[in-house]
Amino acid sequence: MSVLAAGTAPSIATQLFGSGLIGLREGLEAGIVVMVLAAFLVKAERKDALKWVWLGVGIAVAMVAAIFLVIHYGTSTVTGLTAEIIAGVASLVAVAIVTVMVLWMRKAARTISHDLKAGMEKALVAGPVAVLTLAFFAVGREGVETALLMVGYAENTAGSAWPLVGLLLGIVAAAVLTVLLYFGAVRLDFAKFFKYTGIFLIIVAAGILGYGIHALQIGGVLPGGSALAFDISGGYDASSWYGTVMAGIFNFRPDPTALQAVAWVVYVVVVLFLFLRPVSAPTPAPAAPAADAAPERTATPTPDETVS
Repeated sequence: MSVLAAGTAPSIATQLFGSGLIGLREGLEAGIVVMVLAAFLVKAERKDALKWVWLGVGIAVAMVAAIFLVIHYGTSTVTGLTAEIIAGVASLVAVAIVTVMVLWMRKAARTISHDLKAGMEKALVAGPVAVLTLAFFAVGREGVETALLMVGYAENTAGSAWPLVGLLLGIVAAAVLTVLLYFGAVRLDFAKFFKYTGIFLIIVAAGILGYGIHALQIGGVLPGGSALAFDISGGYDASSWYGTVMAGIFNFRPDPTALQAVAWVVYVVVVLFLFLRPVSAPTPAPAAPAADAAPERTATPTPDETVS
């Protein structure tokens, strides 16, 4: 695409670092999901169902790769204003989905292990297809987020393949780390890890949001393409180490439009506030009334009362 902060691709190290960190975080999220499912099956002495988990994971990975290739190479074959509009819309969709997933994980992290185990328990009763489907959706959810995030991220690298290399290296590192975690060889403070990498993803998403808005302004969909918020191009070295880092990872432009700047600030402030606010503890179930105060009732339990 033609909307580049500096006109050329950022340095290789910058591309590898940014996409590698995305791959590490998203890969570790998916790895934890697989680790929980596999550990549950092993503990339940149902190793025979592991092949369905791995098949579901494999299908999810193939689906994610297909999504990435279709979007990335599909937009690469389009030129002119149509390309800018497609890139802008794809970027905004990516930001919306990534934002929802980051905020969802903030709340779901406390109960995800319990939810996955409960889901697998039901899937084992339903049969192999249910086990495969559970693994597919659990991993595919993280994979789709990664694919969309990388499409928006890679738009600023002038068609370079290094972001994909960095992503794969990050995923490999996440896989190794997941195996070490499974066998207890390493310990990781997941709360801090996902908190800080979540902040990183929010800043990256804000840059993709700015990129998408500018692309739509060039395509004539949004107004204000010539109204700059500021212009520091004269004293800003886009080819320096800080210039390549800011452009390659955060999609920073030295001459953003007013709409870009406002959208970036509003997005960061609002989403960071929602992400960093304390998570409320689950509301405890009301205590059962005392036996002497309970109203008279039949001795036959209801179906709900028979569930442990």
